[in-house]
Amino acid sequence: MSKVSERPGVTSFVHVGLVVEDLDETIRFLALLGFDCGEPGTLSGEWIDRIVGLENVTIETAMVQGPDGSDVFELVRFQSPSAGAQEPQPSANRPGLRHIAFTVDDVRGVVDRVREAGWETVGEIVDYEHTYLLCYVRGPEGPIVELAGQLDGAPHSTPA
Repeated sequence: MSKVSERPGVTSFVHVGLVVEDLDETIRFLALLGFDCGEPGTLSGEWIDRIVGLENVTIETAMVQGPDGSDVFELVRFQSPSAGAQEPQPSANRPGLRHIAFTVDDVRGVVDRVREAGWETVGEIVDYEHTYLLCYVRGPEGPIVELAGQLDGAPHSTPA
């Protein structure tokens, strides 16, 4: 039985929805980072039209899970209607959801793997107060993923 609050509000994190043009390339990128990417499926119907406020919607979607098995991303590619990517990739200082951060076991190793697969970092790998190595990587179609790897011997804390 769930606990009902006197003041309704958020009770837990579910996932981040990420709309993409190239679902396969986004899955490839996230799998390279170590996520478990589910098989894409196709959905359509009145309920989707109603929730997104568009008509005749057909989407391909795949759920992406973290190492603990929790859903992290819902990847969505609109087959119809398609908006297309209209804007250039926004810079890291533009207002809005700009990056999502994850802890990794080896920042340099993951960055090397990402670069070998054809993606680049936004800046460079930096040492944050001798506690974490941090690096921004821009994925397909622009989202920025921050990689954080705790340095050996550093006290456990979360980077800013």
